[in-house]
Amino acid sequence: MVVLYVLIALAVVGLLTGVHWYVWRRLVGDTTARGGWARRTGTAAAFVLPLMSVGAVISGRAGAPFPLQRVLAWPGYLWLALLLYLTLALLVGEAVRPLLGAWLGRRKPAEPADVRSTEGPAAAADEAAAGRTADAGSAATAVAPAPVAVRTDGPAPAASRRLFVARAVAVGATAVAAGTVGYGTYTVLRGPRVKRITVPLAKLPRRAHGFRIAVVSDIHLGPILGRAHTQRVVEAVNRTNPDLIAVVGDLVDGSVADLGPAAEPLRALRARHGSYFVTGNHEYYSGADAWVDHVRELGLRPLENERTELPGFDLAGVNDVAGESEGQGPDFGKALGGRDRSRASVLLAHQPVVIHDAVKAGVDLQLSGHTHGGQLWPGTYVAELANPTAAGLERYGDTQLYVTRGAGAWGPPVRVGAPPDVTVVELASTRT
Repeated sequence: MVVLYVLIALAVVGLLTGVHWYVWRRLVGDTTARGGWARRTGTAAAFVLPLMSVGAVISGRAGAPFPLQRVLAWPGYLWLALLLYLTLALLVGEAVRPLLGAWLGRRKPAEPADVRSTEGPAAAADEAAAGRTADAGSAATAVAPAPVAVRTDGPAPAASRRLFVARAVAVGATAVAAGTVGYGTYTVLRGPRVKRITVPLAKLPRRAHGFRIAVVSDIHLGPILGRAHTQRVVEAVNRTNPDLIAVVGDLVDGSVADLGPAAEPLRALRARHGSYFVTGNHEYYSGADAWVDHVRELGLRPLENERTELPGFDLAGVNDVAGESEGQGPDFGKALGGRDRSRASVLLAHQPVVIHDAVKAGVDLQLSGHTHGGQLWPGTYVAELANPTAAGLERYGDTQLYVTRGAGAWGPPVRVGAPPDVTVVELASTRT
């Protein structure tokens, strides 16, 4: 197993090295003069930026001081997002490059201009003729030699065309990538938008018809997203005036000591039937026990493989599968065993992958997060391949699964093609 991890790590390092070389070649090597300041600056950036990205990724896991994590996080993670879209834009530019070069090569040259040469044999003849005329006192007029045609305009040399094309593609790719990452960052920092869906449940009694659950996941408090982000999420949730709030994991990327103040606004969550919490995989990277205790202090009720009865349905929660390494994984028997199956049941589980266990346990509705909807296109396709459902509502037998894209972002504070959301799930009774 160790050998496999080493081989995967080497493959990732090799891929990233190749991508960085390709981006350097197209943005710096093909567009700048050897030895110039632009070449030196671009080359230095090609080394410094990936090192900052590595530092941003490992600093939290290595227990680096939180101020250092914050210094590394912004440039390091944003560079990863920019690298992705620079690479995609430059690959598209490979198709544009020969077309632009061919168009420049076919441009019609300008007509040659008749310009009298000022040097060479023609000039010498002019000067001799002028001298003879002056010496003779000018009775006769010297015959001027025929002018020499000199081309003053024409097609650019091939080397100049190649440089122009390289610079045009580099500028275009940089503009597209920077614009994409800029808008994606704004999408995260403006806060999640509210999404509403209605889920019919056959076992739900009429008295619970219209019960509204605000589902929020993947807030990912950390060195980039802090207290202000939590406040935006809380305000978005409270504006929906829900009956119940479900925080379905990946609240944090760091310790209670570092991120406790950032989570403080969660105290302001308001719902008629309270707020509930289940762990996500990132809680187990950040000290799950300490965070479970802390969210309880903030007024949320953790559901650790347990359930509670609410008017009209049972609400259950299971630990994330990442807890299995600590002996705290999901236990469906403990959470759902022995209940009255004539009652509707709603399960909070961070990862959609446990849906098959939920089906076996007779769950009516599972609420999950984890996927971020892919977060960065074309990662949306990867998320669809890696999860039974990447985002939205789907049915598995008698069980329905809803997956929210989450309210934050992991790594780069950027979302493209997968906007953050808080989802209000309205339960509907099909009984008459």
